[in-house]
Amino acid sequence: MTTQPHPVDHELVEAAAHIARTRCRGDNHTMAAAARARDGRIVTAVNAYHFTGGPCAELVVIGAAAAQGAYELDTIVAVGDRDRGVVPPCGRCRQVLLDYFPDIKVIVGAGDRIRAVLITDLLPETYVWADHQLDAEKTTP
Repeated sequence: MTTQPHPVDHELVEAAAHIARTRCRGDNHTMAAAARARDGRIVTAVNAYHFTGGPCAELVVIGAAAAQGAYELDTIVAVGDRDRGVVPPCGRCRQVLLDYFPDIKVIVGAGDRIRAVLITDLLPETYVWADHQLDAEKTTP
């Protein structure tokens, strides 16, 4: 587990907060996420709540980024509507972020304790899906 501090991308936090203020309406969209692609672009999205589960804003932003040709994400943040501020990713999102972007930084914390940490710091003793897949060459007779 690394403990080196990473600079906080305040522009990214503000982008997510702006989407949370202007695009989150009612119970279906209560969270916004923003991610910075390696090329510097910022991609934003909102969650799609549904009683069957629905995707979190972090997962929607991964798809939105891919749709825009941004396949490498450097940093991500989620912000709640109604001025709830930065919200850490849920367990499912942490696992997906680790599997897709093992070096991504995640902005967490509140107020003056806001910080950017590696996804591996949020998911210690990680289960890396790729490490547990059978190698096709080893399984063929």
